[in-house]
Amino acid sequence: MKKSQSYSRKAEAGIANETLQSGLKMIQGRFGKGAMEYWDNMVDADQRKRAKSRRMQTLEHLDIVLTELSENIRKRGGNVYFAATAEDAVRYTLEVARENKVKRIVKGKSMTTVEVGIDPALEKAGIEVVETDLGEYIVQLAEDTPSHIIAPCIHMDRKQIGELFTDKLGIDYTENPPELTQAARTALREKLLTADMGLTGCNIACAETGHVSLVSNEGNIRMATTMPRVHVAFMGMERVAANLQEHQDLLQLLTRGAALQKISTYVSFTGGVSDDDNPDGPEHFHLVIIDNGRSKILADPEFREVLACIRCGACLNICPVYGKIGGHAYSSAYCGPIGAVVTPLLHGINKHADLCKGETLCGACKDVCPVENDLPKMLSTLRYKLAYGDEKWQVTPKSRMERIGFRLWKTTIKNRTLYNISLKIARWYTKRKTGSNGMVSSMPFLGGKWTRGRDLPPIAAETFSERWKKTHKKSRSGSQT
Repeated sequence: MKKSQSYSRKAEAGIANETLQSGLKMIQGRFGKGAMEYWDNMVDADQRKRAKSRRMQTLEHLDIVLTELSENIRKRGGNVYFAATAEDAVRYTLEVARENKVKRIVKGKSMTTVEVGIDPALEKAGIEVVETDLGEYIVQLAEDTPSHIIAPCIHMDRKQIGELFTDKLGIDYTENPPELTQAARTALREKLLTADMGLTGCNIACAETGHVSLVSNEGNIRMATTMPRVHVAFMGMERVAANLQEHQDLLQLLTRGAALQKISTYVSFTGGVSDDDNPDGPEHFHLVIIDNGRSKILADPEFREVLACIRCGACLNICPVYGKIGGHAYSSAYCGPIGAVVTPLLHGINKHADLCKGETLCGACKDVCPVENDLPKMLSTLRYKLAYGDEKWQVTPKSRMERIGFRLWKTTIKNRTLYNISLKIARWYTKRKTGSNGMVSSMPFLGGKWTRGRDLPPIAAETFSERWKKTHKKSRSGSQT
């Protein structure tokens, strides 16, 4: 996992990318606002609360639910492997690939596979890995990373994609979307027909029935899971519903939150192998259930709620920060508000401090979340741990100077005399720094980070308290006369 030291640099690059800005504006204006309107007017007004309650109950008994899921999948001829770490998941998948003499793998869109770093490991072993989701395929050809959960190549325009296809696929240059889509379809169809293994994630598994659900709008998932001889599905251990009732609610909320759809164009149910009654499907099915730090989150009452997330991407479609900087700034498989919580918890709070400190805490992500996860509260908790340290999460205080600064501020605002003195000094200083536009455009030390990209209004010549006293004094003297 990459460090987030380049957060500011990548954020600045995202803001300067006009294509990305146009795409983000479109997707937030359509899907973000649309989801909020739908939640406000949905017929089943209790569905979100009901789904959240069921999710938390399932997490409370996750060991039992996962045991039931694995037993039911094995009954259908499938294999289940519990991977404690990312390395375990990679090692197991490589073993399956070697046993089945796999030379080519076709993939469905999956953030979990990116989290564990399976692609580089497979390619190092001499196995060709091909993304089959159109957006992910474009990003792969460009040797880039996705910028959005449901729109991976939102940072690219049709001209860039046309030039990419000309270079990588050898077609005549075109900017026409149907022609570009057909070119990708032709290239991918050959890969799908000759693949030895399909590798996917898991949107929602159902313990009661022993199946894994996968949603898509392109049909690639269905081909990737039924045509190759082997299908391996990666599943974060929290991505399971206890029964069909919970599964139904989550599936409906997922497609609504992601793209305002009543249901995705394709919903595939898998979990076993082909037989005489069900000839479509793989000869071998493997479900890799991944922990990779989730047990620690599950054990912490302050963060357990984040495991209820269904990865719809709705929070990305409403977040004002993500809506400007895009997904690359997060340097993680998970971006947006959910990434700002999940990535530090999975890969180190100190290591990814920029992510949780970069959000505004405006609360829009909680309002739009299909399961009403309180991401702002968890972001605040992460910031608290960065400020004061936390032995359990191995967090050391992020900035000693910042901590001293806030302590001084606390002391100042609790002492009226000290506060008034500080205010007068600040007023005098900013007055000296005020330019012809009436704004402060340059500040020293930490203030310089603020004025580097925006102007700062000077301290007002008169505070509200001072004005109130003056006005109140005039009104009292007037009433006495």
